[in-house]
Amino acid sequence: MEALVKEWLRLDKDPITCLEIETFAAEANMKELESRLSSRLTFGTAGLRAQMGAGFSRMNSLTVVQTSQGLAEYLLKEYGPLPASAGIVVGYDARHNSKRFAELAATVFLAKGFKVFWYNAFVHTPMVPFGVNLLKAVAGVMITASHNPAQDNGYKVYGSNSCQINSPADAQIAAAILSNLEPTTWQEQTESPRKEAVLPFVKSQYMLSLAKYITLQFPTELKNYPQFVYTPLHGVGLEYLTEALEQLGVSELMAVVEQQAEPNAEFPTVKYPNPEEKGALDLAMATADGKGLHLVLANDPDADRFAVAEKVGDKWHQFTGDQIGVLIASFLFENIDNRHHVNSFVLTTAVSSQMLAFMAQDQGFRFEETLTGFKWLGNRASNPHMKIGHGPVLFGYEEALGYMFPSVVLDKDGIVASLVFLSACAKWASPWAKLQELYQKYGYFQTVNTYWRSPDIATTVKVFAKVRSLGNPFPHALDNRKFLRWRDLTKGYDSGAEDNVPVLPSSNNTQMITCWLSGTDTDHGIRFTVRASGTEPKIKIYLECISKDAESAKTGALQTLRAVCKDWFNDPALLIEQKYSVK
Repeated sequence: MEALVKEWLRLDKDPITCLEIETFAAEANMKELESRLSSRLTFGTAGLRAQMGAGFSRMNSLTVVQTSQGLAEYLLKEYGPLPASAGIVVGYDARHNSKRFAELAATVFLAKGFKVFWYNAFVHTPMVPFGVNLLKAVAGVMITASHNPAQDNGYKVYGSNSCQINSPADAQIAAAILSNLEPTTWQEQTESPRKEAVLPFVKSQYMLSLAKYITLQFPTELKNYPQFVYTPLHGVGLEYLTEALEQLGVSELMAVVEQQAEPNAEFPTVKYPNPEEKGALDLAMATADGKGLHLVLANDPDADRFAVAEKVGDKWHQFTGDQIGVLIASFLFENIDNRHHVNSFVLTTAVSSQMLAFMAQDQGFRFEETLTGFKWLGNRASNPHMKIGHGPVLFGYEEALGYMFPSVVLDKDGIVASLVFLSACAKWASPWAKLQELYQKYGYFQTVNTYWRSPDIATTVKVFAKVRSLGNPFPHALDNRKFLRWRDLTKGYDSGAEDNVPVLPSSNNTQMITCWLSGTDTDHGIRFTVRASGTEPKIKIYLECISKDAESAKTGALQTLRAVCKDWFNDPALLIEQKYSVK
C-alpha cells in the first residue's frame, strides 16, 4: 500500500486530492486507501462514471487527465496524421467539478495536437453528439454522471459517427489509457488558437434542427399544446426547453417547479435526481395541483432522459419508460405515412417491452431489438442499411426513460422527447386514455422491473452460475411455467436460434440471460431478462407478462417475479429493492 500511496502522490498535481490521500496515510486508514488505490476505474459503457474523490478508483483530475491522454492516443492511432481541422467536442453539465474536468480534458487534447470545439457553459448531454455531427469532429466528450447521486461524476465518449462509443473501441481506448498513465500536461489552457468557443453557433443550429423536425412532422398540433408543469430536477434542462418552446411560440404554456428550476449540484429537494425514483416528481405534482394542471414533464439533470405524469381523476399516474415509448411510437405511426418511408423501422432494447414489436408489425413498420443502452441503439441507427432492405430509423427507445429521434441526434434526448410528447398530447384528450386504447387493441403488457444489490462481482458470478446449474442446457420449468426459449448472452447460447447461436452479440465479461415462459389460462406468457449492471453493483430484472386484461397481466408478472426470487436469487447476500411484495 505504501508504494501505491507514493505513486498517487507522484502523479497527482491536484492539492485537494493529494491532501486526501496524505490524510488517510497519516491516519493509517487502510480501508479507505485500499478502496481508493488498489483498483483502477474501469473504462466502459461509453466511458467512466464513479464517485468523486482521491484515488485511482474515483473520478478526479488525475483519472480525467489519464483517460483523456488514452483517448487522444487512440484517436491518433485510429486516424493517423491529423488534419488541421480535426477536432474534439468538449461539454460539461452543472455537477461539482464538471467544468474543471472538461477544462483538463481540453488541455490534454490541445497538447496532443487536436482542435477543441469548446462549450463554454453548461449544456445538456445531447449537445455533444449533435456538435460532433454538425462540426464533423473526430470525437466528443461530455462530463456528466446523468442522474447519479451528487457525489458522482462521469466522462462520456462519442465517436466520429456522433454515437456513444461501442465495442471494440471501448476496449482499445481502455488499453490506450493504461499505456498513457504518466501525465504530460496539467494546467488548464484557457487560450489557444485551436480552442474554439462554438456553443452559440451549435446551440442555434440545434434549436433550428429541433424546430424543423417538430414543425415539419407535426405542423397542426402546435396550436393545441396543453399547459403543463416542468421540472429539470436541479439540472440544465430548463434553458434548453424554454428556448425550444420560444422558437415554437408556445413557451407561455409551461409552468416551472421554482424550487428545482436552477442548476444545483447538491440536488437538495430530491433523494436521487432520477425521475424514475419514487418521490422524484412529488414536488412537480404538488406544483401542478396548486395550479390546477394535470400534466407534468421532467428531465433528469443532464436532460437526456424524459419522464411524464398525468393526473387521472384525483390520482397521479407516473408513466413507465415503456409506456412513454409506446405512446410516442403510436403518435409517430399515426402521423407518418409509411408509403413515404418504405422499409423504415423502429428500435428498442432486449430489456424493453415487446409491445413496440406488435405495434410496428400492425402498422407496417420494421422492428429490431438491440442490446441495452444507446451505444447500441445509436450505432444501429447510424448504419440502417446493415441489413438489405431496411430504410431509416424513425425512433428508438429503452425502458430507462431514453428516447432517440435520429433526425435530430443519434442519442437519447429529453428535450426532443418533451416536444414530441406535447405534440402527441395536442392530439389526444389524455395520454392515459390513449394508453388504455392501445392496450385494448394489442393486449396488456405488464412490466415489472426491479433489482437486487450484490455485494461484489464474485457473488454475482456465483448466483448466475447457480442459475445455469438448474438444467442442461437450461431448466425445464419455473413456477409451473415451461421454458419455451432460453438465451444466454454470456455463454453465447440461444435455444430459439439457428444452430443455437444468438443474433445479438455475446460476451463472457457480462451476465445476461433472457427466458420465454409459457402462458396460462389467464395470460399469454412471460418474457424476462436478468443481467448484471455495467455501472452499478446490481443484478437487474426486466419482466413482462402479456394478457387480455390488466389484472391477469399484473398477477402473472408478480407471481413469476416471486418465483425468480425464491428459486434463483435467494442468496442471503442479495438485497432486493423494496418496490414489489415478493414474499
